[in-house]
Amino acid sequence: MDLVLPLVILVARIIETTMETIRLVYVTKGHKYLASGIGTLKIGIWVLSTGLVLTNLDNIPGILAYMLGYGIGTLLGMTLESWIGLGTVIVRIFCTKDPEPLIRHLGKLGYGTTRINGSGQFFPSVAVLISMVPRKKAGRLLDVLKTKYPDVHFTIEDVSTMSEREIYFGSRSRRGILGFIGYS
Repeated sequence: MDLVLPLVILVARIIETTMETIRLVYVTKGHKYLASGIGTLKIGIWVLSTGLVLTNLDNIPGILAYMLGYGIGTLLGMTLESWIGLGTVIVRIFCTKDPEPLIRHLGKLGYGTTRINGSGQFFPSVAVLISMVPRKKAGRLLDVLKTKYPDVHFTIEDVSTMSEREIYFGSRSRRGILGFIGYS
């Protein structure tokens, strides 16, 4: 059995789907030119892989390779996207105990924190700490919270738009292609 065609289809589909996953990240982050460029290359590979399948519908391994390539490409794209770590997240930390030691600890690590005092249904006093963190550095913050402060509850959400001010991270992130791919 000739496996060259299914292998070509598999590799092309993995590359194409990985590119599509990354392209979607850049679209949601507003990097229209980079997303457009990736989309142009991606569609060329899609035409190749889909064309090979459609002109060889009697080649069952080729059809299976096309399907498998989609799944592998999605996983690979998501993995690459997490490595790139593009953008900013908001981390909300809910403290039912004195938050000052945590605020000092986060400050020493370089994380700015805003404190909001409130009350909850189950606790008379709750402090909500809010930090805007570059996505690449969020893992370090979460490790600290999980290991040193296991009693706190936290949520994380992506920031789609924010003003570009030095107050958030101490300096502006690098402009240009390196900034687009997650290097700051």
